[in-house]
Amino acid sequence: MADKPKPVRRAFVFGGGGVLGFAWMAGTLTALQHEWGIEPAPDDLLVGTSAGAVVSGLLGCGLDIDRIRRHQIGMPLPQDPPIQWNYDSDTGGSRPPRPVWWPGSPRLVWDGIRRPASVSPVLALSGLLPKGRASLLPIHRMLDNVVAETLGPENWPQRTWIIAVDYSTGRRTVFGHDDEPAVGLADAVCASCAIPAWYTPMQINSRAYIDGGAASNASVDLLAGQDLDEVYVLAPMAAVEPDSPRSPVARIERRVRSSITRGINHDIAVLRQAGTQVTLLTPGPEDLTVMGANLMNPRRRTVVLHTAMRTSARHLRDQRRRHGTVQRAGTA
Repeated sequence: MADKPKPVRRAFVFGGGGVLGFAWMAGTLTALQHEWGIEPAPDDLLVGTSAGAVVSGLLGCGLDIDRIRRHQIGMPLPQDPPIQWNYDSDTGGSRPPRPVWWPGSPRLVWDGIRRPASVSPVLALSGLLPKGRASLLPIHRMLDNVVAETLGPENWPQRTWIIAVDYSTGRRTVFGHDDEPAVGLADAVCASCAIPAWYTPMQINSRAYIDGGAASNASVDLLAGQDLDEVYVLAPMAAVEPDSPRSPVARIERRVRSSITRGINHDIAVLRQAGTQVTLLTPGPEDLTVMGANLMNPRRRTVVLHTAMRTSARHLRDQRRRHGTVQRAGTA
C-alpha cells in the first residue's frame, strides 16, 4: 500500500495596515483564492498584527474570505454570520481624537535610551507618543459576537496567533501561543490594534498593550523553526514595486514602506534558507495610488478592495505564466 502524502504545513501572515490595509488584504485573498486556489484552511497557522489581527481573528473563527469580502462591500447574504460593524463610524473616523499631552510609557522611552540594542527606536518612540483616546470597543463588540456565533463557549480559534506589545516593557506578546496566558480573542485583537497616540492601550490582566506593529509590522520571523512547507505573507504596509508620488506626505509614507519591506524581506530570507516556500504579496503602484497616505480613511475601502482584486490577480497570473505552474517560492 502506498504511503499517504504528507499534508502541507502552511501559514498565512497578515500585517498591519489600518482600515485600507484590511480592505486590501480582503481583495488580495480573493485573488489568491481565484487565481491559485489557495485559501486559509482550518489546519493552517494564522499570524495577525493590527489590521491583520482582525483578518486572522475572523478567519480563525471560520469566516471564509467570500463572506468577509461581501460584508466589506455591503452585500452580505442572509446565511452569512453577522459581522456587526459600521465601516463609517466604528473606526472612529479618518483622524484620531486629540491625545493626552504626556508620554504614554516613560519606562519604554527610558529603556530605549539605556538598552538601544534591546529596545528599537520604533518601540521607544511608541513610548514617547501620548496615549490615544479613540475607543476599540466596536472591534471588541464585533469579535465577541462573531466568537459567540462560531466558537460557542471556546473563546480562541485553533492555530491563531495575535501579536501585541507590552506597553511597559516593549515585549512582543504572541497571544494564542502555548507560552502565553490564555485570553479572549476580542481582547487580544484589540490589543494588537491599539495604535499609539490613536487608540487607548488595551488592558489585559492588569497590563497595558499596544499595536503589535510597534515591534514588527508582520512578525514573519516568528515562523522560523515552525517546520512549515509554505508561507503566504500579505503585507499592506510594504511595497516591493515602489512608485514616485509627488506629495511630500506620500514620499514620507513610501520611506516608511521601504523600511518595512526591508525588514519583511530579511525575515523571509531566513525562512527560505530553511527550505520554506514563501509568497510575499504587497500593494503595487496602482494600489498605493488609491490607498493614499491615510490608511484609516474608510471612504476608500471599497475601491481599494476592488483594485486589489484586480492588481493581485494580474500579478498572480503573471507568476503562473512565468513559471508554468503556481509559483509558491516567493512572488516578490
